[in-house]
Amino acid sequence: MASLHCQKCRTPLKIDSSLESLSPASFRILADAAPPLDPRAPDIPSSAAAKERRQNYDVVSQQAGPPMHRRDISSGQRTGGRLNPDMSYIDITESLMAPEGPTEIVQTPTKSKGAAKKAVEIVDGPDGAQALSQQMETSMRLFEILSARSDIDHPICSECTELLLDGLQRRQASVLRERDAYVGFLKQAQQDVPTDEEKAKTKRDLEDAQRREKKALEELEALEAEKARMEDEIAALDAEAEDLDEEEERFWRERNAFTTELTAFKEERDSLQNQLAHDTKLLEALQRTNVYNDTFCIGHDGVFGTINGLRLGRLADHPVDWPEINAALGQAVLLLVVVSEKLGYTIKGYKLLPIGSTSKLVLEDPDAVPTGAGKHKGTVHDLYSSGSLPFGLGAFYGGFDAAMVAFLECLRQLGEHVQLQTTASAAGSPGMKMPYDIVTGKDTGKIGGVKIQLGGVGREEHWTKACKYVLTCCKFVLAHASHVSSHEADGQNAR
Repeated sequence: MASLHCQKCRTPLKIDSSLESLSPASFRILADAAPPLDPRAPDIPSSAAAKERRQNYDVVSQQAGPPMHRRDISSGQRTGGRLNPDMSYIDITESLMAPEGPTEIVQTPTKSKGAAKKAVEIVDGPDGAQALSQQMETSMRLFEILSARSDIDHPICSECTELLLDGLQRRQASVLRERDAYVGFLKQAQQDVPTDEEKAKTKRDLEDAQRREKKALEELEALEAEKARMEDEIAALDAEAEDLDEEEERFWRERNAFTTELTAFKEERDSLQNQLAHDTKLLEALQRTNVYNDTFCIGHDGVFGTINGLRLGRLADHPVDWPEINAALGQAVLLLVVVSEKLGYTIKGYKLLPIGSTSKLVLEDPDAVPTGAGKHKGTVHDLYSSGSLPFGLGAFYGGFDAAMVAFLECLRQLGEHVQLQTTASAAGSPGMKMPYDIVTGKDTGKIGGVKIQLGGVGREEHWTKACKYVLTCCKFVLAHASHVSSHEADGQNAR
């Protein structure tokens, strides 16, 4: 007899002894124990793609042919009265299995031709073998009916049955929990059935909510309109901002150009200011420069007065050469000439002839007749000495002393002129006087109470002192001349 296999794990099975001798009534009871499966309505497609797949499936299923694969336990298919030669077939009479229906043939699967030969031998054997085949066919028929009426393929082994029961129990527990939840929801819903007052209140609340919704929609429309206006205003402001940006950019370009031009002007101004400062300093230096002091530098060297470094005077213990003395006197005569010209004053009665070391003074005589070219009218006094006379013999310096007295007289006149000028400019206040008083006579001249003559014994010291006083007075008139402009001098002379 062919063996059966578990439809889950494919393990060979042994049929229980309780299924070996089934009566038709027992068979019907077992077959009716499994209720037929209700056809389940097809799920409604939830999308267009699912609907399209459903339509395609319906079209194809209508044109489907016989299945390509069948389960191992299935009804035998009649093919023109010929059956599979590898299987054994037994006709079950109506009185035994199905008294009201036609005779059915059940196919029993086998794995080899040897099993088929064995089945043929059993068929050809005694009545006991035929009864075993009928029992096998009855069991297979029962398993087929059970498989058709449930979603489980029969037969299955005891282990797979236990696993299946565990799964079904879990599913049952889940379904029970779901049922209890639905029951609880139903009870809660039944308990929460509102009353008429609650319905009226709910209706009023709904109407109130609708009114608030309407009002909120109106506010929303107003806000949307305001938003539109704000967007228009923002657009206008953006356009204005763009114009301002362009104007700002133009302003900065003009400002940069102006800054560049201003920088150039500042650089030129700074250059001119530097040049002006330099010229101002130069002018101040030139203004501070006294050409008279530079031309006639009057100072002293011990007891000797000096003019341009030339000593004027002579002592026994400090003999000064006469060429130096003559040169100093020539510088003093030139000083009086320059100062008188600067002040615009003409010395009366004398004419100064600055000829260096051989300078002269001419005592002008209005009645004298000129003797020829190169000759001067009046008495000529030589303001120098040859130095041929021995020092100390002052009696022999009569002509030189007369020249010194004449020079002192010229200095006195120039000092009085300076005093008169300063008195006039000071508006009645005393004018400037020379440091030392000068007194001149016919043959005698004093300055600061000291005679200017060299003649006489031991007169060298007094003469040296008088010469120092003379140079001091010369420095006084020179300082006054250096501070008086030519225009002031001309105006004062005119007065």
